[in-house]
Amino acid sequence: MQPVIGPEQITAVHQLYGQLTGQSLRLGFDRERQWFEWLRAGFTPEDLRRVITYLQREIREGRRNVGALKLSILLQLDRFEEDLNISRVRLTAPPPPKTPAALRPPTCSPAEQERGRQRALEQLRRLKETLR
Repeated sequence: MQPVIGPEQITAVHQLYGQLTGQSLRLGFDRERQWFEWLRAGFTPEDLRRVITYLQREIREGRRNVGALKLSILLQLDRFEEDLNISRVRLTAPPPPKTPAALRPPTCSPAEQERGRQRALEQLRRLKETLR
């Protein structure tokens, strides 16, 4: 069962949008309906904050157009969902690079390494003898 979405929630997210973007937009019926659909789709005020923060960063870096913050564009559910998912991906740090085997610390002692080298050399000598 879907939670009931009331006018207080709609007003609250619209005000949050205004605070985050510095815009003062009238909350008419058409915008109320868009916010209602947005909330009904399961998005939260924290999602809104995350996407706007992400878009503002992208705009500052020149990768997005300021029009991405237009309410009519932001409230398109498919676009919002895509931006939300991208913001999650881009905000997480990449995994640390794997250390190449040559740079990893040895798993055995220097004496064990030397014995292994000597064994390998002895096997190479035997192989050479059999190939002659």
